[in-house]
Amino acid sequence: MRLSTVILPVRPWHDGGRDQWLRAEQLGFHAAYTYDHLSWRTFRDGPWYGAVPTLTAAAAATERLRLGTLVTSPNFRHPVTLAKELISLDDISGGRITLGIGAGGIGFDATALGQEPWTARERADRFAEFVPLLDRLLTEGAVTHEGTFYSAVEARNIPGCVQRPRLPFAIAATGPRGLKLAAGYGQAWVTTGDPKVNETGTPEQSREAIRGQLDKLSKACADIGRDEADLEKILLTGFTPDRGRPLESLDAFVDFAGRHFALGFSEIVVHAPIPDSDFAADQAVFEQIVTEAPAQLRR
Repeated sequence: MRLSTVILPVRPWHDGGRDQWLRAEQLGFHAAYTYDHLSWRTFRDGPWYGAVPTLTAAAAATERLRLGTLVTSPNFRHPVTLAKELISLDDISGGRITLGIGAGGIGFDATALGQEPWTARERADRFAEFVPLLDRLLTEGAVTHEGTFYSAVEARNIPGCVQRPRLPFAIAATGPRGLKLAAGYGQAWVTTGDPKVNETGTPEQSREAIRGQLDKLSKACADIGRDEADLEKILLTGFTPDRGRPLESLDAFVDFAGRHFALGFSEIVVHAPIPDSDFAADQAVFEQIVTEAPAQLRR
């Protein structure tokens, strides 16, 4: 079982930002991730820094902590330029980068480059082309590809990733096409639960919906002859009907995490507290959880 955290890029690096990443390593988190957005929800009118520069700085400041995005999407990324940045990040970190990647959504920063909002079908179509191309770019020295949405012409990515054959993909998906990509290209699968249940359902209904997602993931793996047990399962918390309740106390978190580990999750990710936001929580409880919960969950 692994506990990880998300550090939203809202604090200046030299005014508390660096300290958060260092503290995550000191506390013993398995990984620290950040969102790859240009802006996001209630933070749109406040500070928000870029994911790749933030992770680069975190890689230089830390030694053991895994780092990554949770998640990157095609909304404003191109596989060719993203691959170059990821290879550089993997080198700087000494092979500690995980790419969380999803199909993206609507709203917030999805139209920041001036494009019209993509439909769910178009997001799925783009994602289905994006992931295989990115896989090639991270594993082959030179790639040429002419696709519907993305092209590469003798794109060079030498020497490739420190991690071989490439850095791991943690693919966020709930629909059949996304789950197929997770089965085919992912080293991990990510969920935040069922969006419909998250809005109006109960914690019990949420777990049942997630169990259904896991069943579909298992089928997607079986369809291509992959052992589903080889795929790590990551739950990004803060969106299920429980919302912030798991961070209210150590006991509450142990109960929440235990129920989800029993479903088959290998990694639980909690947001680092941000005062006066949807992710407000007691910092002392947050730190107690990472230092004491693993031992309790192993009992």
